[in-house]
Amino acid sequence: MGKTLLYVVILGLLGFGIWYFLFNNRGANPYGDAEAGFQVKDTGSIGRIFIVSNDGESALIDRTDSCWMVNKKYKALPSTINLVLTTLAQQAPLYPVTQNAYENVVKTMATDGIKVEIYDRQGKKMKVFYVGGASVNNTGTNMLMEGAKMPYVVQVPGFVGYITARYATRLTDWRDRTVFNIPANEIKSISVQYADKPINSFTLTCDKDSITVHADESLMKGLQGQNPHRVRAYVTYFSNVNCEGYLNGLSDMDTTIKTAPKQSSIDVIGIHGQHQHAEIYWMALNKRSKNALTSNPDVPDDYDSDRLYAIINGGRDTVMIQQFAFRNIFHKAYEFFQDSKPHDPKQDQKKTNVMVHKHV
Repeated sequence: MGKTLLYVVILGLLGFGIWYFLFNNRGANPYGDAEAGFQVKDTGSIGRIFIVSNDGESALIDRTDSCWMVNKKYKALPSTINLVLTTLAQQAPLYPVTQNAYENVVKTMATDGIKVEIYDRQGKKMKVFYVGGASVNNTGTNMLMEGAKMPYVVQVPGFVGYITARYATRLTDWRDRTVFNIPANEIKSISVQYADKPINSFTLTCDKDSITVHADESLMKGLQGQNPHRVRAYVTYFSNVNCEGYLNGLSDMDTTIKTAPKQSSIDVIGIHGQHQHAEIYWMALNKRSKNALTSNPDVPDDYDSDRLYAIINGGRDTVMIQQFAFRNIFHKAYEFFQDSKPHDPKQDQKKTNVMVHKHV
C-alpha cells in the first residue's frame, strides 16, 4: 500500500512537471534573451527605433504624443510603423545557424547587415540586434543579438520568407504619404483648376451649413441649380488622400516635371488655417500603361491612365499619385449640376458626352 501511494505521488509530480513545462512556459525563449532575445512583446513601451545600414543610411523613428516622427522632421507612415512593431512583437528564433553557414552569414552581416536599436519611452536602450539576409532555405532571416555568440535564423509565425525589408533605412519608406487630409466639417474652400480645360474648373466655398459652387459664368448660364447631394459628398473626399510614393532625388525627375503638361492645381483650405496644395502633371504613356492599347475617354491618349505626377508640400516633394485615389477629386464643374437619381448608365454617358462637347 505504501509503495503504491509513493508511485502515485511520483507520477503526480511528473505529470505536474510536464504540465508546467508545456503550458506555463509556452512562448519562452529556449536560447535565452541575451543570446537570442529578438522579441519586444510589449511594443507599447517602445519610444524610439533607430535603424542604420552599413553604408550609413539611417532612419530615426520617435514616438510623440500624437504620432510617430521620422528623423524628427516628418510624420511616419502608419502602415510601416504598424508592420515593424508587429514584427518586433512576433519575431522569434528558430535555431542557431549551422556551422557550415556560420562564416558566410557573419561575413555577409558585417558588410550588408542592418543595425537595429530599440529604446523605451524614457530613452533607455532596450536591445540591439543586427539583421542579415535570408536563411539558406529562404524561410527565415539571419539575425544576431549584440554581444551574442551565434547568429540565429529568425521567423515571424505564419510568414514564410525573410523580413529584412521590414527594417528599411530609406526615408521614403517611412514618410507619411498624405496629400490631402482635412475632414469635411473643417473645410473652408476647395479649388480645382484644370490647366488644359479651364471650363471644367470650379471652387467650392463652405459657410456653416451651406456649400456654394463657383464656376465659369458661361457654363453656369446653361445649367440648373446645383445638386446638394453631390456637393455635400464632394467635400468628404479630401480626408486621408495619399500618394503612391515619393520621387525625390530620382535621376532626370526635374526635367521630366518641367516637360510634362500640367493637368490641374488643387487647393484645400481649412477653417483652422490649414492649406494643402498640389500641382498635378500628366505622366507620359509607358509600357505599364493600360490605355496603350485601349483608350480611356477621360485621359488623353498620350498619357498614362492610371498614374500622374504631383508636386506637394510647398514644392518640396515630387510624388506619384494614382487616378484611382484621385478619381473622386477630379470632378468637373458641370457635374455638380447634374441629376443624381438612378438612371441608365448608357444614357448618362450620352448626356455627359454632349455636355463635354458643348463646354470643352
